[in-house]
Amino acid sequence: MRVHDLSAGEAVLARVHDVAREAAVLYGLRDAEVTLINVSENATYRIDDPATGERRVLRVHRLGYHAAPAILSELAWLEALRREAGVRTPEVIPAPGGERVLTVPGAQPRHCVLFEFLPGAEPSRDDALVAGFGRLGALTARMHRHTRAWRPPAWFTRFHWDHDAALGAESRWGRWQEGMGVDEQAGAVLGRLDAELRGRLRRFGRGPERYGLIHADLRLANLLVTGDGEPSVIDFDDCGFGWHLYDLAAALSFIEHDPRVPELVDSWLRGYRTVAPLSVEDEAEVWTFVMFRRLLLVAWIGTHTGVEIAAELGAAYTEGTCELAERYLSGAL
Repeated sequence: MRVHDLSAGEAVLARVHDVAREAAVLYGLRDAEVTLINVSENATYRIDDPATGERRVLRVHRLGYHAAPAILSELAWLEALRREAGVRTPEVIPAPGGERVLTVPGAQPRHCVLFEFLPGAEPSRDDALVAGFGRLGALTARMHRHTRAWRPPAWFTRFHWDHDAALGAESRWGRWQEGMGVDEQAGAVLGRLDAELRGRLRRFGRGPERYGLIHADLRLANLLVTGDGEPSVIDFDDCGFGWHLYDLAAALSFIEHDPRVPELVDSWLRGYRTVAPLSVEDEAEVWTFVMFRRLLLVAWIGTHTGVEIAAELGAAYTEGTCELAERYLSGAL
């Protein structure tokens, strides 16, 4: 099939796949098998080297989302976490010339990063999930404790996940008003939710005990669990400055309606407190951050209709968000 016979999305993915193949060559893996794992903000590929039998992971970055200094900053933190806080993160594999961020040339140059392939699987949503959230809470607290003490390089730069960046003037993932299924009725409910979130977050404040460098996407798909139950953390592409409790909200992404959510939250909080303190005032705002993340995902689904999970959730996710919003606004959550 010729590229001009493809849909726009398929044509873009075909070009990205060509970039992945070229990147493999530049990494010295000319004969490697390049297999797409998933597409979200970026495209992620499995690289299998027949010469050595080794497997790696290649990330081809979305155009215009992160400049090279921001990607290098991400890599600096995930490596510091592994080295200084004992958090299992993937090692970065430099290119033969030493580049940690490899830029594949072309009409639209693309940044790429090669990682080691970590063992494990995404946590199952079975009966063990509640206990797993306790381990995740403790792990998250270790990450937050590290960032409070860590001195990043002078060139370190990452964006923020405050209200303005997520839902306001910047709306990094798009406007929730343009989400799937946001009609006049849904817009009215979500508008009230947005206003309430903006006010509560402003009153909550951005003091260093509540706000700092976070992973910002600790959902189940970004965790790998092996036999010992301790999760490895992958995909720091969205890491940036935000509220610590946002990491809990992100962990509940797409499962906010699960009847076990109160148990999951309690388990996460107990685990967190085994490592770092969390005030009663902080705990009282957990659902503020769950709804903040949920509204942001309504916007994300609206601008990522070509991503499998976004297409699967669609307008039904907006409808569910309105139901949760009514409960949140009435104080029932």
